[in-house]
Amino acid sequence: MEPTAPLEEGAPLVPFVKAGVDPEVAAIKLLLKLLDKAAKSARTYGTTNPVAQRFFQQFYDDLTSLLATHNRLPLLVQRNQLLFKDEVVYQPERDATGDSFAFKMYSDGIRELSFHQGLTQEDLAYFLDALWGTPTDEARSAEQPADEEKDDDDIVTRLWAKNLDTITLVTAEELVRSSGFGPDELELQTQGYMSMSVTSLRELLDRERAAAAPEQAGPPETAARPGGGITGGASRNRRFQANVVGYDVSQEEHDALLQEIQRETERNATAYILDILTAVLASEPSPVLLSKLFDVWDNVLDVLIRGGHWTQIETVLTLLQDADAVRPDLSDTHKQQLAGLFEGLSRPERLKAIGLHLNHALHAKTEGLLTLLLMMKQDSIPGLCSLLANLDGPSHQAVVMEALQTLARDHSDAIVRSLTDKRPTYVRNLLTLISRWNDARFADSVEKTLRHPESTVRREALRILAALRPSGNGTKLVGLLSDSDETVRLTAMKVLSGGQYSAGFTTWAPFVTGDDFHDRSPAEKRAIYLALKQTAADEAVPYWQGLLTEWSWTNRKKKEELALLAADILGKLATPAAVAALEIGQKKGGAAVRQACTAALSMANRQHRQSIPSAANS
Repeated sequence: MEPTAPLEEGAPLVPFVKAGVDPEVAAIKLLLKLLDKAAKSARTYGTTNPVAQRFFQQFYDDLTSLLATHNRLPLLVQRNQLLFKDEVVYQPERDATGDSFAFKMYSDGIRELSFHQGLTQEDLAYFLDALWGTPTDEARSAEQPADEEKDDDDIVTRLWAKNLDTITLVTAEELVRSSGFGPDELELQTQGYMSMSVTSLRELLDRERAAAAPEQAGPPETAARPGGGITGGASRNRRFQANVVGYDVSQEEHDALLQEIQRETERNATAYILDILTAVLASEPSPVLLSKLFDVWDNVLDVLIRGGHWTQIETVLTLLQDADAVRPDLSDTHKQQLAGLFEGLSRPERLKAIGLHLNHALHAKTEGLLTLLLMMKQDSIPGLCSLLANLDGPSHQAVVMEALQTLARDHSDAIVRSLTDKRPTYVRNLLTLISRWNDARFADSVEKTLRHPESTVRREALRILAALRPSGNGTKLVGLLSDSDETVRLTAMKVLSGGQYSAGFTTWAPFVTGDDFHDRSPAEKRAIYLALKQTAADEAVPYWQGLLTEWSWTNRKKKEELALLAADILGKLATPAAVAALEIGQKKGGAAVRQACTAALSMANRQHRQSIPSAANS
C-alpha cells in the first residue's frame, strides 16, 4: 500500500512547527492535549460542565477532521505514554500517573488504540466514559440489568459490551494467545514485540492467525507502511477483537442463547426486582438483613403506588400477608415491621399519589387497586373520602366507593360529615354509598342534604330518603314546595304520594291557598293534590269542597281548573266525606264543575262496590 500523504496545509491540527519536525506528529500531540484537558475537566467538574463539553467538542471536531483525510489513527500504548510513528505524542507531567489515560489503558491490558473514520460523538463519549469507569446509562442497560451493575469492570470489558466499529483495540492477552507465547506477558517485551512500529501489532496478529488457520487466511485488514503513520486501508467494519478466544458453540446452541438473551431483554424489570426481593425474603437467614429488607419493601410500595402498578402491588401485598407462612421464624420485631407496612398503606402522601396518577391517566386500568384500598385500616377512611372527592373519572370513583362500602359501614362518621360538602358529585357519590347500605339510621343525615344548594343532590337525597324512610312525618317534604327547582318539588310530591307519610292540612294550607299556587304548572298542581290526598285525606275535603262551590270574577279560569282537579281527587279519595262534598258540588257548582262531580261520583261508587267483595273475602 502506498504511504499516506502528510496532512494538508491549513488543516486545523497542523501547528507552526520547526523545520525537521513531522507535522503529523505535532498535530496529534495537540490533539491528545485536548483529550487530556477534556478528561481532566470531566473528572473535576462533571461531563455536563461547559468547559469539559467545549474541550470534548473541540477534540471531536479536530479528530474527525483528521479522519476525514485518513481512515485510521493508531496509537501504541506504553506504560505511561502514547506513541505514534515511534514518537511520544502523549506523556503526562511528572508524578501525574494517576491522571494519565495512557497508564489507565496500559494497566487494563490495552496495547494499541485505533480510531477509525466514521467515529460519532456517541462512540467517543462512550469510550471516554468507559476509560474512567463511568459508563453511560445506555451502556449500563446494554451490559446488564441496573440491579446487577458492576463498577469494577475494566475498559476492555466495557468496550466489549458496546462492540464499537469505530474504536478498536489490541490487548496484551490477545497478543499472547495469538503469538503462541506463554501466559507471561514479559516474554513479549523481551522478544521485542512492544518496540515494533505502531501498525505492526495488528499485522502481527493477522499473520499469526493466518499461520494458525491457513484455510481461513485472507489479506490482512491493515497493511504496514514504512515508518508507521496514519494508514488509509483499515476496515471500518472491524469488530472489537479483545478476548476473542472462547467456547465453540453449535448453531443450535447459538440460537438458544439468542432466544434466552431476548427473553431476558424483554422481561419486565420491575417484576424481575420483585422476584429477587421475594427470594431474599424466603431465604435470608440474617435478622439484620431481614430488617433492611422490610425497609426496602416499604420503598418498593412507594414506587409502585406512584407508578400506578396496581396488579404488582396486589401481588406484593398478598405475598407480605402470607409472610408468616413463608417465614415462620420471623421475630417479633420483624412482625412489627411487617404490620407497619400495612398500617402505612394509607399514609397521606400515598393517597395523594394514587389520586394524582388516576387523574393524570383517566383511562388507566384499575385492576388490583381495590385490593390495595381494602387492605387499608379504619383510620384510612377520611383519607379515602378525600381521595374520592378529588377524583375526576367515574370509573376511578367507583373503585374507591366500593372500598368505602366495606371499610366504612360500621365507621361512617367521616361519610356523614362529608354530606355537608359543597361539591355535588362528591355528595351524590356519598348518598349512593349510603343507599347501598340501606340502613334507616342514615335517614336523618340524608334528610339534611335536602338543603344542599345543588338541585341534583336534593333530588338524589329525596330518592334515597324514600327508600330509607317510606313513612312518618312528611312535614319537611311538604316544605320542599318552596324549592326553587320544579323537578325537586315534583320529586317530593311523588315521594309523599307513594309512601305512608302524614301531614295535616295546616301544613299544606300556606302553599295551596296562596295566590302563587294558581301559577304553578298543571302537572305540579296535580302532583300536589295527590300528595295532599295521601297525607291529609279527609282533612283536605273542606278545602276541595270550597273550590267546587266558589264563585269568583278574578282568576275565574284558573280557579275553575282547580275545581275540576279537586273533583277528580275527591272521586279517588272516595271516603263518605269526599262523596258528600261531590254531591254538594254537583248541586251548587258551575256547569263544568257539576259535570266533573258527576263523573267523580261514578268513580267513587265503583271503588265502593269493588271494596265490598274485598272486605267480605278478608
